[in-house]
Amino acid sequence: MPYSVSPIGFVRSCFKEKFAIPRQPQLAPAARGVLEMLPPFDTGEAVQGLEQVSHVWLLFLFHRTLESQPRLKVRPPRLGGNQSVGVFASRATHRPNGIGQSVVRLDKVEPGRLWLSGIDLLDGTPVLDIKPYVPYADCIPAAVNGIAASAPTPIAVDWPERALAQAREHGLRLGEPLVELIEQCLAQDPRPAYQIPPPERRYGARFWDVDVRWHYPEPGRICVLETVLA
Repeated sequence: MPYSVSPIGFVRSCFKEKFAIPRQPQLAPAARGVLEMLPPFDTGEAVQGLEQVSHVWLLFLFHRTLESQPRLKVRPPRLGGNQSVGVFASRATHRPNGIGQSVVRLDKVEPGRLWLSGIDLLDGTPVLDIKPYVPYADCIPAAVNGIAASAPTPIAVDWPERALAQAREHGLRLGEPLVELIEQCLAQDPRPAYQIPPPERRYGARFWDVDVRWHYPEPGRICVLETVLA
């Protein structure tokens, strides 16, 4: 028999485009957002008790990458984007049913809203379900993943004085840790791993309502050029 699912809410996120979103949750603790619940889950009854929980699992849809034809193999960024593995051996966004999962920090619980950090979710992401993180069951110290054995090594992020002043000003205006957010996301090196950009090439991404532009003056180093209102 056919099945259907409906969102229980949508995420209002600091990430307004896919580029520069961390490839896993918790890599950017300053990445924050709000899960806004839909009726009938917006009265507070459905989240009663979550104030006792520090982290939650979110099951969501990769709504920008939904595909009618399933892929059997994908090229995960962790392998440089030029090696293929089976789709079920990766967390690639191109999935048979478009379903993703992330464990995120739960900062505050309100009727109809969950305040989150450490997210890796695009603005407008539909959330299908919420499950509390259970440390004794969900943390397996002996677990092994030969493809992603450890977190990627961060690269250096440099700030010219003008760009840093701009970011601090926007952070104060937004009431958000914008400098930390930019550093934590860019340190993951959002460009494709197989790409070696010349120093003159410029990259950009939007965090909240701020456009951030940077380049790679030398391998293994990022220099933020400017942070301007979008």
